[in-house]
This record gives sequence, structure tokens and C-alpha cells, in this order.
Amino acid sequence: MEVNQLANRAFEGKVVRKDLVAKIKGGANVPVYVLEYLLGMYCSSDNDDLINEGITKVKNILADNYVRPDEAEKIKSKIREKGSYTVIDKVTVKLNEKFDRYEAILSNLGVSNVIVTSNYVKEYEKLLAGGIWCILNMSYEYDETDKNNSPFIIDKLKPIQIANLDMNEIREGREFFNKEQWIEFLIRSTGMEPNELDDNAKWHLLARLVPLVENNYNMCELGPRGTGKSYIYKEISPNSILISGGQTTVANLFYNMARRQVGLVGYWDVVAFDEVAGIKFKDKDGIQIMKDYMASGSFARGKEDKNANASMVFVGNINQSIDVLERTSHLLVDFPPEMNYDSAFFDRMHAYVPGWEIPKMRPEFFTKEFGFIVDYMAEIFRELRKVSYGDALDKYFRLGRDLNQRDVIAVRKTVSGFIKLLYPTGKFEKEEVKEVLEKALAYRRRVKEQLKKIGGMEFYDTHFSYIDIDSNEEIYVNLKEQGGGKLIPEGQLKSGSLFTISQNAKGTYGLFKFDSELTGGTGKLKISDKKIKASLDKALNYLTINSRRISGAISVKEKDFYVTVQDIQNIGLSEELTLGSFISMCSASLNRQVISQLAVLGEMEMSGTIYKVDDLANVLQVCVDTGAKKALIPMANLVDLAQVPPQLMSSIQPIFYNDPIEAVLKSLGIS
Repeated sequence: MEVNQLANRAFEGKVVRKDLVAKIKGGANVPVYVLEYLLGMYCSSDNDDLINEGITKVKNILADNYVRPDEAEKIKSKIREKGSYTVIDKVTVKLNEKFDRYEAILSNLGVSNVIVTSNYVKEYEKLLAGGIWCILNMSYEYDETDKNNSPFIIDKLKPIQIANLDMNEIREGREFFNKEQWIEFLIRSTGMEPNELDDNAKWHLLARLVPLVENNYNMCELGPRGTGKSYIYKEISPNSILISGGQTTVANLFYNMARRQVGLVGYWDVVAFDEVAGIKFKDKDGIQIMKDYMASGSFARGKEDKNANASMVFVGNINQSIDVLERTSHLLVDFPPEMNYDSAFFDRMHAYVPGWEIPKMRPEFFTKEFGFIVDYMAEIFRELRKVSYGDALDKYFRLGRDLNQRDVIAVRKTVSGFIKLLYPTGKFEKEEVKEVLEKALAYRRRVKEQLKKIGGMEFYDTHFSYIDIDSNEEIYVNLKEQGGGKLIPEGQLKSGSLFTISQNAKGTYGLFKFDSELTGGTGKLKISDKKIKASLDKALNYLTINSRRISGAISVKEKDFYVTVQDIQNIGLSEELTLGSFISMCSASLNRQVISQLAVLGEMEMSGTIYKVDDLANVLQVCVDTGAKKALIPMANLVDLAQVPPQLMSSIQPIFYNDPIEAVLKSLGIS
């Protein structure tokens, strides 16, 4: 049986054909869930005649009752002249302390200070936090003696949402579908056509739904423009709110001390930040409070702790190719500077969805088939937040040793979210758990790989795995983007070229490339950047004095040296480039290449003194990440090898040297 037939049979009256939204939306700038609420009332059928009749009714309702901002005066006039009129508008309520009453603002109608009874506020608290779309019966009564009250009166207010939900109906309906059919149906319920997508993209679309079913779930998704990253949180669920532009306050997001009122996290299931590059708190302690909340689901305001269940989602654009970012920086670089290198903030992320693996939206990606009415689906998701399947994996699997406590929590929450989405009946087998476990490990490992680049050896353990309890087999989970080209290429470089790892003024390590060329001259030095002049002057002076110790073939006074230094990973030029430039000049002078895939470590003074490498393990990790297979290391660092993880040592060959001359000879492979 086709999925459409199964859907109508299992959830009669709760599904709608998704292409109908596009047919009726037209000039009505309302969320999809509002339109589907109306379609569900009049078009929940697979009979074409009934559907067409229902579309006509919905179009008439939108034409007559939906408030277009440019027709607000016309609607206000209708309310006045008719005495009573029904409108569809977004309603936000605030407490007017001066008069001790609640007052509504109708967004499109453009009226404010409309009195709202406290009954509505108590029943629908979201009216106070961002507002909700409602169907309202409005009347008009002008009193010239009362200038404080609006003449507009709300006689009846009904939020656009499903009145009640029977989860047993969902569990029974799920039994009609196999796993593949259910995934197809869920994705279509969000408006997308799964048959146009590969398996990876389908899983990523499902991952976007996890914050809606899992309490206190922190997720980020970065990717190209036009992949629908914010669509779910803006259009599909009335239980999520999208903060566009990124700017907010602690009072708005968490708690307003003056009003003693909880913020958005207390009213919404998901708070999503659009365009992460623009996230900005007006309060200095905003990011710290957010970190506390992301870690524990609570935050301190005043003398007490407040708890909330809202999940946090961060979506934004990546402005460079993934291959370049993987090799030169990290995949969270597009967050604002206050967060960009804050490993504690990113460590609280439970999952990183790779938006670059989701294709840009095209017309054929939007489905014309049946799916849940999204408002009904949103209520299912809200009900699923009450249960957890974080321990589902324990019956069949153990997590590998590289996962720390935060990794374990993240993986369990993602597993729980996927199981709730795919198996709301609570029935699942070993292979089904294995499938979602591997996805969960990959989403968390993507976070951890970026942390390793930001925070160094503290986050070294990224080889995520799980162990099958029955067979005791350990299975490792890899990431697609971990492959690809390396910055230090295989094969020989030309004479005068080499790579070195050095640090900038802030202590960040990065890769630098030297290229030296010789021309006839009188021993002058020409450089690509004046900032590196001091380091290169020391290198040339040392070469001038000690050239005979290396080779009689070097004639410094008869050549001019042109040296360029590239900051490959854009960390900022280092002041510790003397040893690298010295070896580069010697390589060019002897017309001899350095050994393949070598990274030069350490620094020298003009006196020939060698400085050891601080934090050797971190520097060797940079070597491996950039493609080095061999590392030239000061002999003074020999004692530090005990602090380097064995797995890291197995990935690189150490070559030790005592002084600059020995460093040159070993770099060039001269015994």
C-alpha cells in the first residue's frame, strides 16, 4: 500500500496534501501551521471534489478574515461598521502594571492596548512570550469619556492549535508503517519530498526535528544559504520561536528581574537563533548565563535558580568551502567572535548537523503528497518530550572509551530523540538502535573535532566508537569531511620550500610555509612582509657566519635571497620564524629538497641556541591534522614524549636535533 493510502487510513482527518499550502498562501504572510490548521478543518480528505471545495472555503476565510497589513484600516472599519467581525492575526499580550490589566497588540491590524481577560493569559501563556496566531471575534465600542481604553474588544480568542491529542492513536497508527515508510511520511509532514533526497539528507532533516521532541537539547547547523535551516523553527511548529538577527537580552531570553517574569525559554519548546554570526547579548553576562542553561537546563537570576526545558538551536551560513575550513580553521568559525574560540560554549552542543550535506531547495524538493497537519504533528512532538529513551542503547551496546561524560549525555539525548521520532510506540530492535546510535555518535563527534582544533589536547579523544555487547566487537564512527586533502601535500617540495608549525601572539599554533629563491647579488635579503624582517635577518646572519659548517658550496655574499612566508591557517604571522627561514635558505642555497611531509618545530636564536617546543602534544596534533608524517623536534623535547598519547605518536615520525646545523642536515636528509 502507498504511503498516502496508509496515512489516510491510519490518521484520517489528521493529514493534508502538502501542495495545497502553496495553492492558497498567495499574499497571506502567515506560518504554514496556520494555513494547515485551516486546511485540516476543510480539506482533510483524499477526495478531489471535497479538497477543491475545502480550498475555496479556506481562500474565502483568508480573503475575508486574515488581516493583511496594507488592509488593516479596511478591517478596522468592518469591525466598527458591522459591530462584530472575525479576524486572523498574531496576538501578543503584555501586562500593564499601571492599570493592573492585560493588553493585547494585534500585529497586522496595528491596534494595541486591547483589553484581554486574564483567563486567556492563564490558559495560553505564550501570548506573553512572543505572541501566537489566533482566530478572534472582535467588536467595537467607543466611549468618549474613557480615553485609556481601546474601542476594540476581544469577545473570543482561539489560538490556532489542536485542542486535544490521543497518543494511543499515534502508536496504533505507527503500526501501519514500516520504518522507511514512516521516515517518508515524517519528512513529507515537514513539506519536503524524501524521494528527491539521498539517505544522508533525510537523516539530517530528521535531526532538525530532534530539538522539538527532546528537552534541553542543544544543536547547531551551519551550511550554505538556501537549504531551509530555519524553516522548521519558523513555519512548521507553533511551539518554537525563531530569533532573527540574533540580538537579544537576558531578560527576554531567560528572566526579567523587574517584572519577575520568565523569558522565552520558559514558554517555548525550542528557541532558535537565525544567522548565528549576528548573535549578540546586550548584557555582559549573557553568554555565560546561556552556557549555564545549556549545560544544566537552569540559570541563576537573583537569589534563586530557575529551570526550563527549551532546546537551543543555532543555525547560520558557512561562507567558505568545507574543504578549505577543514584544512585551515574549524567548522564553527562563523559564530560571532565572543563564541568563536569558546570551547566551553561549544562543548555544550549535543549535535552538529552538516548543512552542507543538504541540497539547496528547488521546487521539486517540496512534496505534493500527504503528511500530518503540522499543528497536529507539533502536539505529538510536544507529548513526546515527556518520555526519554536515552537508555535504549544499554541493552545492546556500550560506548567507547573516548567518550567523556558530556559526550555520553549528548549521544544519549540524540538517540532518545531519534527513537521518539521513528519509534513512538516504544518498540525497537537491536539493528534499529544501532542505526540511530551511529548517527548520534557522528553528530557529536563533529562537535568534538572542532573542539580539538579550538581547545587542543583537552579534546584529543575523538575516535568515537561503540561496543556490541553480544560479540564484544568495537565499531568506530567516521565523518565524511574528515577525509580530503591535507595542507602538507604528499611528495617532494621544490628546493627552498618547507613547512613549520609556530604560534602567534595569542599562543595559537598554526602552519606556515617558507619559499626561498636565490638570484645573483651581494648577500641582500628581500622579504614578502616587513613583519617578519627581524626573524629573517637573524637567519641570514647565522647562515653568513656558519655557511662553511654546512657546505663549502654555499656562497652567501654572491647571492640575494628572496623569502616569502605564508600564514596557511590565517592565525596571524608569528615572530618565531627564524629556524624555518634558516633551513629554507639552506635548502635553496644547496638546491636540495627537504624530506617529504616534514614539519619543522622549534625556534633558534642568532647565537645558535635552540628553544624547545611548549605543549608538544598539541603541536604534534597540528602536524598530523595538517598532513605531516615527520616532525623535526628539538632534542630538549625528548622528555616530553611521555605526555604524548600513543595513538598520536603512531601517526608521526619524530626526528630530533641538537642545534641549527643538525636541523638543516636532517631536514635535507644529509647524513
